[in-house]
Amino acid sequence: MPSFVDVEKCDGCKGGEKTACMYVCPNDLMVLDEQEMKAYNQEPQACWECYSCVKICPQGAIAVRPYADFAPLGGTSTPLLSSEDVMWTIQFRNGSVKRFKFPTRTTPEGSIDPFKGYPEPDNIEDEKQYTETELLIPEQTIRQLVEQEDMDHTYVWQNPNVQA
Repeated sequence: MPSFVDVEKCDGCKGGEKTACMYVCPNDLMVLDEQEMKAYNQEPQACWECYSCVKICPQGAIAVRPYADFAPLGGTSTPLLSSEDVMWTIQFRNGSVKRFKFPTRTTPEGSIDPFKGYPEPDNIEDEKQYTETELLIPEQTIRQLVEQEDMDHTYVWQNPNVQA
């Protein structure tokens, strides 16, 4: 079952131009009906049930069929997203309810330096790759390095600029 918006609960994220589910949907399926100010899935057949919209909806207005590995057929799953974890409430067909938390992060928010270990960027006009310290241009091609007598044999080419 693709994502389904409960129009009774949806408030269109308080009348903004873009709802939270529109922002987070990786397939751009969620849209806002500007007449009703309610979000909906414009192409349900294209939804891959990633739960992104379900987890981010502040009103809990979006539902998706729970995966069979944690909720059998007929059950419901409702996530409650916080900054540290997701609290899942699973309701089974017989009415029993189970809850569990799953962390959304393994490190404190803002603690990761994505450029750690990489050199500082140099001149933007330079043709070096980001991790190169100098531009390596072979002065000779492989054919120039391999003499004609070696052409009939297997040859492993090594960069002459790199010391073994």
